[in-house]
Amino acid sequence: MRILLDTHIFLWWVRGESKLSKIAKASILNAAEVYISSASIWESSIKAKLGKLSVDIEELAASITASGFLELPITAKHAATVYHLPDIHRDPFDRLLIAQAICEPLQLLTFDKTLEPYTDLVKVVA
Repeated sequence: MRILLDTHIFLWWVRGESKLSKIAKASILNAAEVYISSASIWESSIKAKLGKLSVDIEELAASITASGFLELPITAKHAATVYHLPDIHRDPFDRLLIAQAICEPLQLLTFDKTLEPYTDLVKVVA
């Protein structure tokens, strides 16, 4: 199984947070490949700059490979796929992660139940 972690799941993994469910941990550990979107680093950068997230951005970016994960760059195909998504959820970063999951295809691990209606590639691991 190839998976894409949403931003929260990635942050919780890196920080060793107890918020990360056993199902999420097992999915990550058993995956053949685990991807982190560059959109998650972008989102974290914006939130850190606004004071909504306390994180060292360079350290967070480095933790992708340090965790044994793979970086998933944003492509034009990913960005164009966002256009075709229904307006279920307005968060641009979540919409981009959904588009990436559809294009690659990858199973998207998230705790956000509002993303489920987009595709069966969404796996809620709350």
